[in-house]
Amino acid sequence: MRRVKVLAALFGLLAASAAANGSECRATTGAQTNVLVELFTSEGCNSCPPADRWLSALARGTAGSAGVVPVAWHVDYWDDIGWKDRFARAEFSARQRQLAVVRRDRFVYTPQVLVQGMDYGGWARRDFDAAVAPIRARPARAQIFLSLVGRSEAGLEVEAQARLVDAAARANPREYALVLAATASGFSTAVRAGENAGRRLEHDHVAFGWRGPIAFKQDGDLTLRGRLALPSPPGGGDGVVAFVQHMRTGKVLQALRLPVCPS
Repeated sequence: MRRVKVLAALFGLLAASAAANGSECRATTGAQTNVLVELFTSEGCNSCPPADRWLSALARGTAGSAGVVPVAWHVDYWDDIGWKDRFARAEFSARQRQLAVVRRDRFVYTPQVLVQGMDYGGWARRDFDAAVAPIRARPARAQIFLSLVGRSEAGLEVEAQARLVDAAARANPREYALVLAATASGFSTAVRAGENAGRRLEHDHVAFGWRGPIAFKQDGDLTLRGRLALPSPPGGGDGVVAFVQHMRTGKVLQALRLPVCPS
């Protein structure tokens, strides 16, 4: 119990430090639960552009953006049918397939939206705010702290701390893991072949370098420092996304986005 209190105090001090020092590029989660919104997409998929626009709108405030952490994983299994998506990564396809196995889904598809690790087919409707309100109202079951400690052509140097605060989670910490990804926005692609031939596609919150899943220690805490790759040339609105996930169910406990501060 004392360790939990000490860690809570540490997170509080870090948050206070961030508020007091505007030059520090850092962020920490609060008392409530943030909502992770993941989009599995591809430039080779002609039904994906509406989902791409929807994800972009989340951060522009046209949908419920408060406490929402968006990330777009571009998969590579469309690359062999006419157009190669420059953002696609085999590991993102593998992540989608692994989550499908965990949830016992029969197949993967695009565009697929996951909210807090669970399939969300209602993204095209206008009830997103109502759908995520109960999630946002939940007390945080995990805490995350992110700090940007360096930036270069190689990517972002990030420090991350996380801890499980939920009693059930702390009793089985090895079932949980932290995932980190660098994201960037403001991309535009003139597609010349495939299902979207002749269209110009816009992309935001695109995932690039990532690390994970990183298992928690037996005491329910986790600390790491590492580099996350970004594209060259970079996009705009770069940031770091982190989330805590239950590896047996795929459910997300908490998420956080750290926008890269102006230099």
